[in-house]
Amino acid sequence: MHAYGQQQQNSSREKSPKNKFSAYLFTYFTGNRKSEEAIRFAYSTNGYKFKALNDNKEVISSEKISTTGGVRDPHILRGADGKTFYMVATDMISANGWDSNRAIVLMKSTDLINWTSSVVNFQQRFAGNEALKRAWAPQTIYDSKAGKYMIYFSLKHGNDPDKIYYAYANEDFTDLETEPKQLFFSPTNSGAIDADIVEKDGLFHLFFKGESGKPGIKLALSDKLTEGYELKEEKVQQTTDPVEGAGVFKLNDGKGYILMYDLYTKGKYQFTQSSDLRNFHVIDNEVTMDFHPRHGTVLPITKAELKRLLKKWPVSEQVK
Repeated sequence: MHAYGQQQQNSSREKSPKNKFSAYLFTYFTGNRKSEEAIRFAYSTNGYKFKALNDNKEVISSEKISTTGGVRDPHILRGADGKTFYMVATDMISANGWDSNRAIVLMKSTDLINWTSSVVNFQQRFAGNEALKRAWAPQTIYDSKAGKYMIYFSLKHGNDPDKIYYAYANEDFTDLETEPKQLFFSPTNSGAIDADIVEKDGLFHLFFKGESGKPGIKLALSDKLTEGYELKEEKVQQTTDPVEGAGVFKLNDGKGYILMYDLYTKGKYQFTQSSDLRNFHVIDNEVTMDFHPRHGTVLPITKAELKRLLKKWPVSEQVK
């Protein structure tokens, strides 16, 4: 079955009362200190008002899952079966330098509470990566055509710019079973990081941060998941401030999508909304958070899943 057919099938399943999404889980990290380079969770019932779980402390020990002692840029995905969750993150401590990491962390869970994990070090795992300087911001998407989970990320080799690559995870989600292959080719050969792929109307929307030329969030489109991306928008962000870490999530009420990104020089996030993933307007005045996230992602969840999270990490005053 092709991707769009799978999406329609998933949508039908999601609309059943048992699986109806009624809340959101925000996974993020908070800063460049080692103590801040860890996965944290927050929740929302409407996609606009978020409250941190576990008092904004880590929910998974970075020491236990990483080789560096820190993780950044967490991305979370609901599996094709509707009940398995996949999370990936950068294995990195920024204090070691921006060219210091070579690995990503792969995690898997069936309850959002307990996670198994493994590390993939690209330099050790794949030949030809002697000049690799860094591996950043992995994300996962289900390739229904291949029947596999595709992980995409940026790699920087030597003096080359950062480039977006992809590889397929093995069945257990503990390793990559294919060699990294370049996913997006910049028409100007400029750096590209922080990729986020969203499928809509049979097209794959690749949001990413362009690192040179006109820095900022850009958009490329393709009708195939693994190839053919063409740059369509040079500036998606609604600010003149430097930005990174774009993340898109679909609103449960059917009122379109939210694109959020990290204004990393200002220590804050910006939230924008769109019905077509091409035109965005700022909604910062509608959004509240009792935490300051860095590069993260939001996952729609069910009432039962939220109840489980709140039982594990109770909060004094729940958001509505």
